[in-house]
Formats: sequence, structure tokens, C-alpha cells
Amino acid sequence: MTNRNDGIALVSIRGAIDLTTAPELRDTVHALLDAGRTRIVVDLAGVEFCDSIGLGTFAYGRNHCVASGGFLRLAAPTPFLAGLLRTVGLAGPIPVHTTVTDALRVDTPAA
Repeated sequence: MTNRNDGIALVSIRGAIDLTTAPELRDTVHALLDAGRTRIVVDLAGVEFCDSIGLGTFAYGRNHCVASGGFLRLAAPTPFLAGLLRTVGLAGPIPVHTTVTDALRVDTPAA
């Protein structure tokens, strides 16, 4: 996790987001929100697998960030993960950006 000067927290994930690892992501989001960090970008470039628990964690995180006046954005998903996010309807409610740089731009709409 990187706390940036612009108030956006960057969380980088590697490997799988599944039943065993999704709780850690949820806990990270909660810790950031508890610290007043309501704008979060999740770097997915290193994610090789994501199951329904992981997808649900994105929705959960987005809802809590928005309720706190911020946002959750997803960045740099693999083509498979980007397609999965679109198929299950998360892309849209959760902004998905092709690069981390784009996601970190405060006023950039999702691709």
C-alpha cells in the first residue's frame, strides 16, 4: 500500500483474490477508511485469479468508499479480469482504468 501526497491510497495486489486473500483486501480498505483515506485505487496488474469472493470484495469496498465521500477505482486489470468485471456488472459502478496512472488522475473518468 502506498499513501500518496494527493490523498489517494494505492493498493497493489499480486496473485489471487479469493476466499483466503479477499479478507485481507477488505481489512486494508477498512484500515484506510478508518484513517480517513476515502480515495483508493487498487492496482490489479499482478492479479492472476479472482473468484466471486474477490469480486464481492470490490463491490463492498466501493460501497464503503462512496458512503464515506470517496471512491474505489480499479486499475490495470488483465484482459480476462477486465472482461469478467464487465460481465458481472462491476465495471461501471466501479471505475476500471487501463493504467494505474489514469486511475490516479482525480478527475479522469473510467475507460
